[in-house]
Amino acid sequence: MPSTTAIDELKLRVQELKRELNAILLAHYYTLPEIQQVADVVGDSLALARSAEKTGADVIVFAGVWFMAETAKILNPDKLVLVPDAYAGCPLADSCPVEEYRRFRLQHPEAVAVSYINSSAEIKSLSDIICTSSNAERIISSIPPDRKIIFGPDRNLGGYLMKKLGRDMLLWQGFCYVHEAFAEEHILAACRQHPEALLIAHPECRQEVLRHAVFTGSTQALLDYTVSSSAQSFIVATEPGILFEMQRRSPGKTFIPAPKDTENPRSVCKQMKQNTLDKLVRCMQERAPEVTLPEELRNAALQPIKRMLELSA
Repeated sequence: MPSTTAIDELKLRVQELKRELNAILLAHYYTLPEIQQVADVVGDSLALARSAEKTGADVIVFAGVWFMAETAKILNPDKLVLVPDAYAGCPLADSCPVEEYRRFRLQHPEAVAVSYINSSAEIKSLSDIICTSSNAERIISSIPPDRKIIFGPDRNLGGYLMKKLGRDMLLWQGFCYVHEAFAEEHILAACRQHPEALLIAHPECRQEVLRHAVFTGSTQALLDYTVSSSAQSFIVATEPGILFEMQRRSPGKTFIPAPKDTENPRSVCKQMKQNTLDKLVRCMQERAPEVTLPEELRNAALQPIKRMLELSA
């Protein structure tokens, strides 16, 4: 772990490089606190996609996971898009191989294919519309009730939407390993240990967890809820990186990461944590790793993303 002095020096170098490159640094809430501290925009997938679409910067540096940077490139073909670590992927996105998904779609040609933004450019290109956990309810509700819907790749988010909106959907059976890891047994133990705390949860969690939550919502919605709620203590069932911003927004409140099990007090996204300050400096200095896409694929993936942004305006 770098010393405090080394961390401060790296932060200063990041700021210098942003000015030199005319770069914007986008970071997800699940990245390390020191990454969030130097970012120009910290947000969830929808907020970051919007920021990528609107930026006037010449260079986009994306501290998150690969599909997020890929989305930024889809929206900005003429900009240089950089990532600190090209191997910071998303196992949820990887759980939906393109040829298997293509066959799945062909089996239901009449269905509207709604794909979670946590998917590859190839999956987006085979989709009719993209959604995030922030706008999924609005997207699904915009589809006529007589139309069949394919939803993927996250089965837990899909199941949550089916129950809440009363829509029957064909679900791809992928999941986020961070949220899937939360088990009812350990969540209830945490609730007993902290009876004063409210349980809030991301809809990527399993139904057995969600049924105990006083509030279920996207990363941004969970953050907003903790700010507006009069409660003083929360058990947070999502990736614990968000606790940094929760604590910053509500310094007098207590935030407890939901336990993965008795041995692990939190469930962490290893890929998000691959974004480090030294990698960030290196990628900006070397202008690499760069995100590139074939133009035909980029154009095909752009259309369902634009539909999402239009419906979410």
